[in-house]
Amino acid sequence: MIQKRVLFYFLFFGIVCLFAGASLASAAESAKNRFFWMGSGNLHLKSLRNGEEARVSLLNRDGSLDDAALSEVDRVFGFPTVEKGEHISPRMLFMLSYFSDLVAPGRLINIESGYRSPEYNDKLRKKGANAARTSSHIDGMALDFWIKGIDGKELWETIRSNNCCGVGHYGGKTIHLDAGRPRFWEAATSGTRTKEPDYNRHIYISTNFDRFANLETMRLSFSGASDFRFGIMPQITFVDSEDPGKAILTGRIKSDKSVPCYLVQERKRSRFLSAAVPAKLPKGRYRIKIEFCKRPFEQMPEHVLSNVIEIF
Repeated sequence: MIQKRVLFYFLFFGIVCLFAGASLASAAESAKNRFFWMGSGNLHLKSLRNGEEARVSLLNRDGSLDDAALSEVDRVFGFPTVEKGEHISPRMLFMLSYFSDLVAPGRLINIESGYRSPEYNDKLRKKGANAARTSSHIDGMALDFWIKGIDGKELWETIRSNNCCGVGHYGGKTIHLDAGRPRFWEAATSGTRTKEPDYNRHIYISTNFDRFANLETMRLSFSGASDFRFGIMPQITFVDSEDPGKAILTGRIKSDKSVPCYLVQERKRSRFLSAAVPAKLPKGRYRIKIEFCKRPFEQMPEHVLSNVIEIF
């Protein structure tokens, strides 16, 4: 009788461990697949501007993001981590990992331009450089880079075909990659030297990850803004990824108090909005629609759509 009872406990304990192990593996696997384009997460980076260099692995063993590795990347990019309260865009870094793994795994990635302060970006524009007024470099979402032995035009074509992000080629070996809205350009079509005011026409909103679970909190960040005197409606709408006119469910921006119009007013505030994924949002792919309730310019759009997200 005692032997049977001991056998029963061993079997029960084994089943519990099996399910717990599967659950932990599933959680880690979910963390490892937070972005649509990820790669290994292993990067060898060198800045040609400040001479800093680092070899990093962006993921911990459990699949979570390695904060120390991201800080190393910030150092190479010249990104003021403490002042900004965030890191260089993980989405952009994993895209870089994905495409560099594809064409030149493990090879050194030479960064010609990483983070740019608004002041430095303006200085480049005055010198006639290819620097957009609302450049993604300002928000730590972009880099200009090259890899020895890799044709810049061919790499540009490869990234462009994935429709994942912003990718530009100005000739030669160097290309621009950013985690903004999907688009592509060459020197003749970049429009970086236009003197026409931007009027927030290129404003964009992105989430911290591509994949989320129900009830999880998403971080929402604006980029491409030329003026921060705008407000957003607290209610957001999850729309069909293929048909943005088809509303699925609504949610709300989290704030200290309920206000009819949430004023953004400065860059840092625009980078740290948050909202919970609705509990009843079905599995599938969506975009988030945010409507503006205060627009400093009539040319500014009335609403903005996020990157595509997936609920798993």
